[in-house]
Formats: sequence, structure tokens, C-alpha cells
Amino acid sequence: MNWDRIEGNWKQFKGKVKQQWGKLTDDQLDEIDGQRDQLAGKIQENYGVGKDEAERQLNEWERRQ
Repeated sequence: MNWDRIEGNWKQFKGKVKQQWGKLTDDQLDEIDGQRDQLAGKIQENYGVGKDEAERQLNEWERRQ
């Protein structure tokens, strides 16, 4: 699935994102609003991982969708 589809259906995907990255708050998910780079940044902040690891996790999650 491509990110444009996820971004377009963000309200539906927020729950799936929350399942994967439970430390993200509802307010953060609303702020992200489907923007991939913002989601990667919040994963980095909340989980203390580097940019490469956040991107790896996002790519893996995206493939599963």
C-alpha cells in the first residue's frame, strides 16, 4: 500500500498506528494527520530510536497494511 492512500484514510489508519506504536497519544496522531515524516519523527521522540530505525519500522508496518 502506498502512503498516499494511508494519508487519505488517516482516520481509519490511526487505530492501526496506535496498535503498533502505543506510546503515541491521540493528540500526537491528530497532529501528524497522515504525514509520514511527522510520524517518523514522533516514533523517534517517543521510542528513543534513530531516524533509520524509525524508517525501518514504518516501512515494515506499511508493507503489512
